[in-house]
Amino acid sequence: MPDVAADDAPTVRVVEGGGGLGTMVKAALPVVPGVNLLPGVKKTGRELPALELRREDVQVTRAEVDRYAAVCGFPNKDVAPVPYLHMLAFPLHMALMTDAAFPFPAIGSVHLENSITQHRPVAIGETVSLSLTADNLRNSTKGRAWDMNVTGTVGDEVVWESVSTYLRVGKGDKENGDPGTSFTAIEAKGPVWSLPESLGRTYGAVSGDRNPIHLYPLTAKALGFPRHIAHGMWSKARCIAALENRLPNAVRVEVGFKKPIFLPGKAQFGTEPNAAGWDFALVNPKSGAPHLLGRTTAL
Repeated sequence: MPDVAADDAPTVRVVEGGGGLGTMVKAALPVVPGVNLLPGVKKTGRELPALELRREDVQVTRAEVDRYAAVCGFPNKDVAPVPYLHMLAFPLHMALMTDAAFPFPAIGSVHLENSITQHRPVAIGETVSLSLTADNLRNSTKGRAWDMNVTGTVGDEVVWESVSTYLRVGKGDKENGDPGTSFTAIEAKGPVWSLPESLGRTYGAVSGDRNPIHLYPLTAKALGFPRHIAHGMWSKARCIAALENRLPNAVRVEVGFKKPIFLPGKAQFGTEPNAAGWDFALVNPKSGAPHLLGRTTAL
């Protein structure tokens, strides 16, 4: 489908599904020395592109929801888990960050925060359309940050929204830069979860996110990690699964991603009620250092 443009409106482009290995190779090229200087690979932009990417009429199927639920700890139900549509939107994230006009490489960009707003559950069998735009490029205390905004609709009804905040580490503005959202740090006294060595590959097979930092020690070391790490969105999903029976149908779940969870590893979950819902945390069970801090808000 050709791009569709209007005066003072973003260009609209339809993305046809899933990405896969080819998308990850494309994402990696701008960080490969030498290759990253080639025309079409070199990142030359300074602003976020005025693009709206869309996936149209994506069916929420029983088989795919059950696969996702099994990896993330959700029970099998007739509706999709709260974070499930993020997985359907992931090809849009990757398509935008691998676009030639996008100013930063996808590989090496850090997922700092994620907020999901579910206006109502999406039932198995419903068809969802998703759109993504990027905005709010700003200085942070650690570099440059921006937001990726997704809206999910069933027909004309907005049923789901998300904001993913990313960071490109660099020269930050420690005095005036955006410090990020403040989350309540709680003491985690709940269950300790054992995360297997294969978790990144298992979640990557379900979600389509096969970033090398999540797959094997060798691929993670090539990008500066001592070994591979769990996906941040898996850790968020696993926390939501632990809270699932306490959440209303209309809910917002916000998290800040802190220290990575190296695989294999252990993480301890904790939660406390607040005035609008729940504060929760996922921490290192030995040191108490947070991997994730979050909160839920009833809508």
